[in-house]
Amino acid sequence: MITFFTIPKAWHGSNAARQRNAVASWRALGARVLLFGDEPGVAEAATELGADHVPTLERNGHGTPLLDGVFAEAHRLAPDGLICFANTDILFAADLLVAADAAATVAPRMLVVGESWDTDVHGDIDFRADWQRALAQGRKRGAGALDWFLFTHGIFETIPPFIVGRAAFDNWLVWRARDLGAAVVDATPVVHAIHQAHDYGHVSGGFDTTRRGAEAAANWKLIGSKARVYTRFDATHVLSRSGLRHNFGATFRAKERARKLIWKLRHGQLLPARTPR
Repeated sequence: MITFFTIPKAWHGSNAARQRNAVASWRALGARVLLFGDEPGVAEAATELGADHVPTLERNGHGTPLLDGVFAEAHRLAPDGLICFANTDILFAADLLVAADAAATVAPRMLVVGESWDTDVHGDIDFRADWQRALAQGRKRGAGALDWFLFTHGIFETIPPFIVGRAAFDNWLVWRARDLGAAVVDATPVVHAIHQAHDYGHVSGGFDTTRRGAEAAANWKLIGSKARVYTRFDATHVLSRSGLRHNFGATFRAKERARKLIWKLRHGQLLPARTPR
């Protein structure tokens, strides 16, 4: 049994279509779904889609939801089985269930993560058809851009009051699981999670604000150190089509260090500064 929980945006326009698609894909897996918040249209959508509506959540001074209370309440409402926190624009198919079954054999406490594929999706999806084939493959969002977390109890009952949708809390979750000695499984080779592409008009200042604004700075302060910014490359295990294996080099963060080095080379951050003439 998997219980999904998420914090939807206001349920109107293109947001409504994306969120309806996402929740419908989760419900098609036989999962229970918790929709947090009192944004317009969310309660009605919960009724329509067979989800549970949890209207109360804490917000910061900007009105942006905080995650600590949401995670705690999700654990309380779902005392059994696996829990999955996902952004309300992520589509899943049955390969998530395959990954969940495989990862459950690793350790009593585990976290499953993976990259998602940025894909243009228009309108409502007919989940009775072979819907995945009908969607363009898109492109991977990056090893550090994590949109979903499937986990057991005993890891995230208590987390800092991170601001949803802002920088780095997703990477902290991977670090937290590793720090507690839980198994972390990178299921990217198996789970084709689809991120329905969208703009950031719902955020004042757009995408850059989510990375560098005041709220992002608040998340960075809660994290405490850049050394706690983990990606899927820091997983203890990798799930591929041929099965589950140890992620060799994870102890010394070899893949993640290589990824950062390549990024810096591509962006010219390792070049010596030019001396003004």
